[in-house]
Amino acid sequence: MGSSVQRPDTEPSRCGGNTLEPQELDRIVAVDAGALRAARRGLSCRHARPTTCVRNIDALLRHIQAEPPFTILDFGCGPGRDLKTLAGLGHTAIGLEGAGEFAAMARADSGCQVWQQDFLKLDLPCNTFEGIFANASLFHVPSQELPRVLRQLHAALKPGGVLFSSNPRGNNKEGWNRGRYGAYHDLEAWRRYLSDAAFVELEHFYRPTGLPREQQPWLASVWRKR
Repeated sequence: MGSSVQRPDTEPSRCGGNTLEPQELDRIVAVDAGALRAARRGLSCRHARPTTCVRNIDALLRHIQAEPPFTILDFGCGPGRDLKTLAGLGHTAIGLEGAGEFAAMARADSGCQVWQQDFLKLDLPCNTFEGIFANASLFHVPSQELPRVLRQLHAALKPGGVLFSSNPRGNNKEGWNRGRYGAYHDLEAWRRYLSDAAFVELEHFYRPTGLPREQQPWLASVWRKR
């Protein structure tokens, strides 16, 4: 792909640390629940090599230590592309999506159960999943809400369960950008958030694979529930 690889978004200028009021949190949820979420899901693989999303799924599955089939939550499943792939591999895949129209599309296309919930008002069962697949979704969670959301994901995993995340990386700035809210963490900041939520790092990698670091806008990482 060479120089054609671009960031999925231009990093916003506002640094994290400013407290978001409830009205702005509601706005973030409303925007992410609209048609722009479809654009986000498309961008997660549009600029990637064909094997990128398969590699992300493989990175999750090979770290799970239970006997298959696994019960996996696709966190932010969009129209259900990755959900369908996980189910096709024989696993019990459950989607979570905030936008009703995309939740319906995911159910119809994958045949899987899909929960319609927004990321800031999660209602997840405890100790249920061997794996959680969060591909291009957690970076939409404001940093002030991220510790709580990560603790909820931690509680939803079975002991020793695995969380995969892939986010556009940056210099720890966040804010509105092209009509969406995003938080762009670097590796060290992301490690702190996950460690504080009682996760242990298993691996991380930048993608697309095989390009210079400045042409690798995505940071993928895999974590085990402590």
